[in-house]
Amino acid sequence: MTKNANESPEGLVRRVTWWGLGVNILLAAFKVIAGWLGHSQALVADGIHSITDTVTDVAVILGSYFWSRPADLSHPYGHKRLETTVSIFIGAMLFMAGAGIGWDAVTSVHKAHAHNVRMIALAAAAVSIVIKEMLYQWTRRVGRRANSVALAANAWHHRLDAFSSVPVLAAVAVSFVRPEWHLVDHVAAFFVAILICYAAIGIIASGFKELVDQGAPPEVCEQIRQIVTTHPGVRQVHNIRTRYSGSQLCVDLHVVVDSEMSVYEGHRVAEQVKTLLLQKGPEILDVEVHIEPVEAALSDRECRRI
Repeated sequence: MTKNANESPEGLVRRVTWWGLGVNILLAAFKVIAGWLGHSQALVADGIHSITDTVTDVAVILGSYFWSRPADLSHPYGHKRLETTVSIFIGAMLFMAGAGIGWDAVTSVHKAHAHNVRMIALAAAAVSIVIKEMLYQWTRRVGRRANSVALAANAWHHRLDAFSSVPVLAAVAVSFVRPEWHLVDHVAAFFVAILICYAAIGIIASGFKELVDQGAPPEVCEQIRQIVTTHPGVRQVHNIRTRYSGSQLCVDLHVVVDSEMSVYEGHRVAEQVKTLLLQKGPEILDVEVHIEPVEAALSDRECRRI
């Protein structure tokens, strides 16, 4: 599906998520029904996991209408943190789904299946793997194009659904060939739960790092410093501070210039440095530049030594 040339990143996020929502609803219903008709607990658990995908799809669609809003008096830095909040919500939903599936698998491990597993369960697991992997690849590409952390998290939700169907497919195949090995179906369901919870913890941890204002890694700060020093009016760069707002960076830095430079010239350098970083920097949302004359920078350095 091609992208409309005039489509905004948020519109692109919503479009791919709407398609994902439709696929998830159909696939979840298909797996639950096939698992019920085919007598596979693992496939029913996998279908329930797919149902949670519909909740996260709705969260991304609704959230995109809010985090795309421009800055206002109440939110001078914009609303991008809402995207991070949505990604944490997705992680929490994943974790709860995984915990529920794992609990059900453990508490019912002693129960044998009343009926043998049927071919429909085997076919449903195989179809699920193919469809969810295709949905993951498409969502991931769009997430990178739109630079959306929430869509990237949702893409991994699709990938984990595909991964979780692999042991389900194996378990259903074993149970189909050897009905007396019903334990394999329960073990596969528990393995799915572990995969889901592990991914959920990673998504939640990544979101919390942004909410507590963790800065960019050293290599990104060094990249910022090198870009700024390419400006002919910049003598030195120091005190670079960064924090994430959604998937983008807010940057504060001090730029040392010639002390003979006028206030107007210093202001021009600051504006040009800001433009330089916004054009060439690593996904930067906003830049604050503090201008210092050479003498002030030297004085500050001497004070730090005392």
